[in-house]
Amino acid sequence: MEDRPNRHDLSDEEWQRLSPLLPVNPRQGGRWADHRTVINGVFFRVRTNIPWRDLPPCYGNWKTVCNRHRRWSMDGTWEQILDRLRAGCDEVDGQDWTVSVDSTVVRAHQHAAGARHSPPRCPAKGEVVDHKTMTHREALGRSRGGLSTKIHLVADRRCRPLARILSPGQHGDSPYFQRVLNTIRIARRGLGRPRRRPATVLADKAYSSRSNRAYLRRRGIKAVIPIKKDQQANRLKRGSEGGRPPIFDAERYKERNTVERCIGKLKSHRAVALRTDKRQRIYQGTVDVASIRIWLRDPVS
Repeated sequence: MEDRPNRHDLSDEEWQRLSPLLPVNPRQGGRWADHRTVINGVFFRVRTNIPWRDLPPCYGNWKTVCNRHRRWSMDGTWEQILDRLRAGCDEVDGQDWTVSVDSTVVRAHQHAAGARHSPPRCPAKGEVVDHKTMTHREALGRSRGGLSTKIHLVADRRCRPLARILSPGQHGDSPYFQRVLNTIRIARRGLGRPRRRPATVLADKAYSSRSNRAYLRRRGIKAVIPIKKDQQANRLKRGSEGGRPPIFDAERYKERNTVERCIGKLKSHRAVALRTDKRQRIYQGTVDVASIRIWLRDPVS
C-alpha cells in the first residue's frame, strides 16, 4: 500500500469547519472530483511548492488539482471562503480593534515571468497611457535583486491575515497604505454591514506621511506610527509653524510584531515565499490558500 503524505492534509476538525464553506457541485456538466482530496492536493503544493506535475498520485490527477486551484483563484472562491472564515474576528477586541500593517518582498522564480498578454495597442490621439501599468504586469517588478513581488498585509493581534494587496517588488510601502486598509472587510456573524474601520492601526516609519495620518484622522482611526527623524527635524526647524508633533504611543507600538509574525506564517508556505505562479490572480489565490490554513488552525472563537 502506498504511503500517503498526510502531514499537510486537513484534519477532521479542520475539514468540518471548511466543508460548509465550499461551493456545491454544478447542476450541469460533470461532477467535481472529491473536494477533500483535491483541496489536500492544493495545500500540499502550497506548502512544498513542487511543480503541479509532481503531485503525489494519492491526490488524484495533477491536472484536476491544478485546474481547481486556478479556477477558484480567478473567480475569487478562495477569497470568499477566507472572508467567511474570519467573519466576526473583531468581536473579541470590540471597540478597541487593533490591526498592524507591513509589507514583505517575495523573490519570483524565473518560471513566474513570461505570462502571455495582449500586445500593447497604439494609443489614440490625445489618450493618456499609464506606462507603469504597461511595464509592471502581473505584479512583477525588476530591481537589483531580480524579479520580485511585494505583499502588503494587514494582520490582527493573533497574527492572522485580514487583507492583502500585491504590487511589483520595487514599489514603496507608503503609497499602498490606504489601499490595503480600504480592502479590510470583516463580515458579521449575524445581521449588519461588514466592519471596515479598525480602532487603531500600527505601522512602522515607512508609513509615516502627512497624507496617511490625515487619512486615518478623517476615518477616526488612531495612528500608532513613529515619526521619521527627517520629518521631526523639519518640524523643529520651522518652529511654531511646524505645529505639534503627532502623538505616539511607544508601549502600544510593541504589538506591531504581530504582522511580522503573520508574514512568517505565510512564508512558511514555500509557494508564498518563492513565487512560481505567472499570473497575479493565481498567486493571490496561493496567498489566500495559505491564509485559509492559518485561519483553520486558529479559528474565530
